[in-house]
Amino acid sequence: QVQLVESGGGLVQPGGSLRLSCATSAFTLDYSSIGWFRQAPGKEREGVSCISSGDGGTYYADSVKGRFTITRDNAKNTVFLQMNSLKPEDTAVYYCAAETYGTCTYYSGGAYLGGGHEYDYWGQGTQVTVSS
Repeated sequence: QVQLVESGGGLVQPGGSLRLSCATSAFTLDYSSIGWFRQAPGKEREGVSCISSGDGGTYYADSVKGRFTITRDNAKNTVFLQMNSLKPEDTAVYYCAAETYGTCTYYSGGAYLGGGHEYDYWGQGTQVTVSS
């Protein structure tokens, strides 16, 4: 079974930073778009960022724009989500997902408008808690 593995979550104080990683040994991430999602208790899953296959275009939800940065390291076959200026409302389980040859189609106007069904593979999630 193909696995994406997230890591890098943890407990951080408001204003702090974390870097999440999404990796797999099953395929080359460069040929996939990679989306980061989060889900807080009692809330719907939210798409927060995506990096496209091919041109590597990046997309962000307005709630994280200017604070989060998504990057791809092809040598490590890993996608990173650098999260700065974290807020308590960023607390959630964060998931990465891969869409083969995807182009982050459902990001528009600073929001993710899809249902996640376009993604072929999902990770198990990593907990991010922002609290003093």
